[in-house]
Amino acid sequence: MLDIKTLLEDIKKAPYRELTVFAPHSGNIEFVLKDVGTKVKGVSGTWKEKPGTLLAYLVREGNKKPIFAPEKGEVVEFCGLKDGQFVQAGTPLLKIRHFLTRQEVIDIILQKALSLFLAPEKGKYYFVSDVDRKIKSKGCQAVNVKEGDEILILSRMKRETIIPYQGPEGIIYALYFKPGQSVDAAQPLIGVCPQNQLEQIKDVVARIQTEWEEGE
Repeated sequence: MLDIKTLLEDIKKAPYRELTVFAPHSGNIEFVLKDVGTKVKGVSGTWKEKPGTLLAYLVREGNKKPIFAPEKGEVVEFCGLKDGQFVQAGTPLLKIRHFLTRQEVIDIILQKALSLFLAPEKGKYYFVSDVDRKIKSKGCQAVNVKEGDEILILSRMKRETIIPYQGPEGIIYALYFKPGQSVDAAQPLIGVCPQNQLEQIKDVVARIQTEWEEGE
């Protein structure tokens, strides 16, 4: 079993991740935010229809393209650019420090504690009909899998292939994709928990939900 206590202590030492915002195309940069330490909000809304905080504009041929913060956090660094300076596509503009939420910490722990079944190749994935019905009616943790079980369908280039599960026997504790969503090769599809470790995993999740203090 993973040493959860040590892992949590390591996360607490740096309870954030830093995101670099890049220029999406070439143009002259005009910063809206000017100061390090400024708080920003990320994209929000039921369908992610509300953009994050406006960071800057890229101006090209008189057209101003807005650049928004991708996630909640604070600006920790500007990348040495001046207002009006011409930048190429892919130029780093600024860095945002995003403090981890409880759910993000839980996701980090689970991806280390569970047995991850990875996408063998890029494509769209679906559960076979029996598994899909069970997940929709009772949740993914009602599904027990063992080596060789045909649980997934890969749809790629107008062909469908049954994907058998490979890994230790257990319940599907976590889903990392949405049916019909394109998934890159080697990205996790499901996280499986052996039955004898289920209560330990639930205890860890409950502990994080109780003890983790989210940053502003």
